Amino acid sequence: MLPSRIFFDNFLDDFEDNKFKKMMKCDIYEKDGNYNVVMDIPGFSKEDIKIECDNGIINISCEKNEETNDDDDKKYIRRERKFERCERSFNFGDIKEDEISAEYNDGTLTLVIPKAEKVETKKNIEIK
Repeated sequence: MLPSRIFFDNFLDDFEDNKFKKMMKCDIYEKDGNYNVVMDIPGFSKEDIKIECDNGIINISCEKNEETNDDDDKKYIRRERKFERCERSFNFGDIKEDEISAEYNDGTLTLVIPKAEKVETKKNIEIK
């Protein structure tokens, strides 16, 4: 007979890969001159989420560290909820960085990213 510890480790590992593949799923669409990002980030609070923008690249990262009081009468078989971090980046190019708005509600982050006016920089190159 196999020890229960080995069974639980293997059993839970099968679900671990799927869990992290499903984190931060998003939809990106254009509407009314804006890019819109709708991203699922379940299990995080608004304070856990950090959004940065640098030269048209939006970086969304989430990090939480569960502070727990270790109870002497608890014997953990597996502990996975102590620390969690995930991150995604998107390159939108020319955007109005000062006008980006974000809202987080019920595990869903919504970003509205205004597009910058496209400036035609077409240049003819003379051949010598």
